[in-house]
Parts: sequence; C-alpha cells; structure tokens
Amino acid sequence: MKTNSFTFKLDEAQQDATFAILSGSKYQPENVPHTRIAVSISDCRINLYNSGKLLVQGKAAQEWITFTLETEILKEARLGYEETRDPEAYQPHMGIDESGKGDFFGPLVIASAYVDEGLVEKLQEMGVRDSKKISSDNVALSMARDIRKLLGDRCAMVTIGPRSYNRMYAKIRNVNKMLAWGHARAIENLLEKVPDCPRALSDKFGPTHQIERALMDKGKKIQLDQRTKAESDPAVAAASILARAGFIHALKQMGKAQGFEVPKGASVKVRKEAEKLVAYKGPGILLETAKCHFQTTDKVLAEVGYSRKDLPPPS
Repeated sequence: MKTNSFTFKLDEAQQDATFAILSGSKYQPENVPHTRIAVSISDCRINLYNSGKLLVQGKAAQEWITFTLETEILKEARLGYEETRDPEAYQPHMGIDESGKGDFFGPLVIASAYVDEGLVEKLQEMGVRDSKKISSDNVALSMARDIRKLLGDRCAMVTIGPRSYNRMYAKIRNVNKMLAWGHARAIENLLEKVPDCPRALSDKFGPTHQIERALMDKGKKIQLDQRTKAESDPAVAAASILARAGFIHALKQMGKAQGFEVPKGASVKVRKEAEKLVAYKGPGILLETAKCHFQTTDKVLAEVGYSRKDLPPPS
C-alpha cells in the first residue's frame, strides 16, 4: 500500500516559510482546529499546526513534498520521514491499554478504543499519543474528554478497584493473568458496541493465549495482536489516554473519600502517605485503597507496628 500521509516537525523559520507558501492563491483555505494554517489542493491536504507539526495527506502528498516542501522549505531531500503511514494503523481495529499497574494506590484501569481511517486522521490532528509522553494530568484529562467526544460509544473501560483487585490477586496470584482478564473484558465490552471490529492490538505483557483463554464467545472471533511499543498505534494511544484519565479520576475520588491527596507510583512519598493512612484507620484500609501484593505493603505495615497477619482476608 502506497504511503500517502506524512508528518514533519518544523523549526520556526521553516514554519514561517511554509505559512508564506500556503497563503498563496493556489491553495484553498480549510478550517482545522489548532492549526496556524490549513489548506488543500487537488488530492492533497496540508495542515500546519500551532505546535510546529506539518501534516501532509492525500494521493498527491509525495509530489507536494518532493517539489515544494523539500525544495523550497527543507532545502534537502528526505529519504525517510519522521512518521510514515502504517497501513494497518489506518484499518479498522481496536487498541487496548492499561493504567495503574505500577501504582500502589488506586485501581487497575483498562481501556479499549476503536479506530478506522477517518478516526485515525482526526486523532492525529488532536495530537493523540502514548499517555506516558503526556507529562500533565490536566492535559491527559482534557485530551481524554476530546477522545470520548470523537469516539462516542466506540470505546470502553474496565476498572478493577482495590478491593476487587486484592480479592482477584488472592485467587490468581499473577498480575499478567489479571491483566489478560481485564484486556479480555475491555475487548468484549467494545465488541458489544462495534461487533464487526476484526482486530485487537495491545502492548505485549505476556503470552497472547492468556487473553484468548479469557475471551468469551464474541471475543474468540477477533484477531489478537500484541507487540512491544504498541502505543505508537493510534488506537492503543487513544486507549492509553482514556485509561490514564480513568485512573486519575479514580485517585481524585479516593482522595475525597479518604481525606488526603493520593499520590501516584510507589515512591517513598507514597509509602509515607500510606503509613499515615494505616496509623489513622488501621491496616484494613489498605484493602480498600491499595494493591496489597506490592512489597510497599510490608514496609508500610512494619513502620506502623503491624504485619500482613493483621490484614483481614480480601472479601
């Protein structure tokens, strides 16, 4: 399949030169959010975003790049492009990703998101990328709202709260198997809304058969793919942002219920907050707020004068 979508990062001088060229009369202005200028010519759409990203799409994209961008703006020929179109990324499929797996406090959240060619292009225009590359929680929350607005019912989320998580871990005693179960539920839930979705992609965290075994009738018909760095796929990137937003929201709700600002991760700061919480409310509070198989649990309990024997069984 011929590549017909290209992305470039331009410096300020290149942005100014591009703006000057695209302001010419041969280009038809278009209304695209977050762009400095957006235009079209025959079989080619060109968007210069405020971030400095230049997106060139269409059957005539390579011709415009070769005879205009490279010769008049970049002043060099590019053998490869910063981002080239991956044909599979634009075909109908869903992406699945999780948030909270490495955090002591809070739930495990798994999200799934469906895309097709039109949705991928809109997600790209929104700047959707792997949530781990988004440093601000507020940006992630805002972007998640935009993604939900775009996708409508073509996304799903599974949240395994701390009490359920601890009960499940006591039975399964394997985080990857729990993750596979959550991925399978996220796939099944989205198939209820998009039953014809042919493929599901996620980051590789364990054997694919773990997810396959957890799928029910609907999910057994879908093609399952896992790969490292799957977050580069637009569907997985969208799912990663939705999952992160769900996790952030859950921490905020927990903070309101327990009366403290819940920190992320498993750092010394997290441990100190957990120690204060246990000292005030007793060891059982960890079953409602934390993932108790973490070694952090033993350190917290020991610091406050308890041990795992003082934890009630998960229920």
